[in-house]
Amino acid sequence: MPSSVFDIQSLQHLWSTDEMREIFSEENRVQKWLDFEVALARSQAELGIIPAAAAEEIARHAHVSGLDLPAMSAEIRRIKHSLVPALKQVQARCKEHGEWLHYGATTQDVLDTGMALQVKQAHAVILRDVLAVIGELKRLAVEHRDTIMVARTHGVQALPITFGHKCAIWLDEMTRHFERLKACEPRVMVGMLAGAVGSQASLGEQAPELERRVLDRLGLGAPAISWAPARDRFAEYACLLAMIGATLSKVGNELFNMQRNEFAEVEEAFSDGKLGSSTMPHKRNPTSAENLAGLARPLRYNAALMIEGMVSEGERDGIAWKVEWKALPECFLIAGAMLLQGKNLLAGLRVDADGMARNLDMMRGYLLSERVMLALSERVGKATAHEWIYEASMHGITHKLDFAQALRQHVGLSGLLGDEEIARLTNPAGYLGQCAASVDRVVEQSDQAIGRLS
Repeated sequence: MPSSVFDIQSLQHLWSTDEMREIFSEENRVQKWLDFEVALARSQAELGIIPAAAAEEIARHAHVSGLDLPAMSAEIRRIKHSLVPALKQVQARCKEHGEWLHYGATTQDVLDTGMALQVKQAHAVILRDVLAVIGELKRLAVEHRDTIMVARTHGVQALPITFGHKCAIWLDEMTRHFERLKACEPRVMVGMLAGAVGSQASLGEQAPELERRVLDRLGLGAPAISWAPARDRFAEYACLLAMIGATLSKVGNELFNMQRNEFAEVEEAFSDGKLGSSTMPHKRNPTSAENLAGLARPLRYNAALMIEGMVSEGERDGIAWKVEWKALPECFLIAGAMLLQGKNLLAGLRVDADGMARNLDMMRGYLLSERVMLALSERVGKATAHEWIYEASMHGITHKLDFAQALRQHVGLSGLLGDEEIARLTNPAGYLGQCAASVDRVVEQSDQAIGRLS
């Protein structure tokens, strides 16, 4: 009976994707164990360690479709061992050749390398979907390179920027995540054939060559030494997923706030029949943005749990190791959902340039106080200009004057600025700095990074 948000049919689409659930399904988990056993047997046969016929027989029967998973699970509960029941079923099908199954290996070799294979499979999906998000951010940055909006610091209006500039910052950050994902591949996509305590004593003199062949068959790198008690590889990837989730959460939260009726600067895609409330028929809630913003929290906590898993005892222990069975798949499930939802949110986003322009006038000119101050600095000095405009602004805001009126009423400023100059200096379009150039530069550098690494 489903009891998890990843399994309940009415909730799982919010927390995961079909694709990631398949990768981290029990069937695929077990199949990855069997893939390891096949690679081990074939490599041992090549080196003359086991008969070639045994390797082929093992390969013929090492398919999860031939296993009785309920019986395997019942046996796991009975004997308190996570791998042996699966091996016994394969061994029975191989008859006398089954004696050579799992020859010289230990359980953690199988389970860790199996998890590495799942990570590698999921990694390809993460890379694909990160690129999809990057593509949408690039499109928005280019389309809205010159769409003026208000920038906010500490939650209140600050200066004018463009929406393209905001999207380019997100694009730049997501591009770095792509670079991080590519850079971690040789560190993370690594398997292991180390034996019971990491010494490879059970594997004989050919152990290094055997390990290399097994892992090469599986498309994984070979470690310099056992990593059974060194869990930094998986922890690193979990932390990368948490960072990606944090970026997407920030994007979701920003778009959530920009959809407030008081701002009304963007709106997520509205589908026919989408319902905002069971009692308020008019509601059009920013459900996609808020779900994206919220998912990063459990993702971060699972990544923190992976850090806890790095603290192990001796040459290996289940206290730390088994935590990964929960935390790492959930990191991938949530991150996969966030990337898909983020891409869809950005793809369907409606940008209201008129709404953005309307908000630029909300402060009645005070938005450009910095520009006016800098223009006056050449005449009276920066410190004096700042003091005078501060005085004028505080007086004007208190007495509900617009910025031009406040400037005219200030004793020091009244004779320095005419109406025409005030109008020019308080035009948001004239104070965008390097917004457009920055967008162009980020788009170019993102394209170059992706082209170099893809």
